[in-house]
Amino acid sequence: MPRTPLIPDEEPAAVPPAPRAAWIAMAAAGLLALLLLGFAILDQETFRWDRAIILGLRVPGDTRQPIGPEWLHQAMVDITAVGSGTILTLAVVLVTGLLLVRRLWLTAALVVAATVSGSLLAAQAKFFFHRTRPELVDHLVPVTGLSFPSGHATNSAIVFLTLAGLLVQVERGRGARTYTMAVAVLLVGAIGVSRVYLGVHWPSDVVAGWCAGTGWAALWWWLGAQARVLLARRRQ
Repeated sequence: MPRTPLIPDEEPAAVPPAPRAAWIAMAAAGLLALLLLGFAILDQETFRWDRAIILGLRVPGDTRQPIGPEWLHQAMVDITAVGSGTILTLAVVLVTGLLLVRRLWLTAALVVAATVSGSLLAAQAKFFFHRTRPELVDHLVPVTGLSFPSGHATNSAIVFLTLAGLLVQVERGRGARTYTMAVAVLLVGAIGVSRVYLGVHWPSDVVAGWCAGTGWAALWWWLGAQARVLLARRRQ
């Protein structure tokens, strides 16, 4: 009896199985880095490099004026908006809708589970560490709430890196996979930098957010790869 053909969503991940141990290690390292930074912050309010970087991004003697031309300031305001809850939610909804239209049920379910659970955990981390926002310089955009880890850095990494990691598993073209991951990394990096430039987060807030989000995305990449292997075996 011929085997039932696998649909793309049920095929083993496009990325070779050999690097899977590296993805697990990346997940563990990212989440461990968040904890190490967080507990260090519980002992001291700020690091020296936190203060040096955030002050270095302002005109000497004027904590209200960021360095660089006016267009750079406006660009940072626009970039930081990409990491807002509204835009990230919209990105998840639109990508999930596309996956459902393509009948990629598993990938759609993984995207929703990963991003929703990740954002909830990120919110709880803020309350646990309870770090206040920097007051060394003026905030160049309105903000509320606590500072560690950066919500924009964490959630953008959770959303964009998880989306990219799961999408490359159903994308056959090597060039498309590389492009997808590169765009995700660029977006996450730019959003994190914008938060420090605008004076609303300590650099360590952003670094912790990057570590946590990257670790979370790596964990879900591995879970997605494992789920595809199991489904492929059941169908054969």
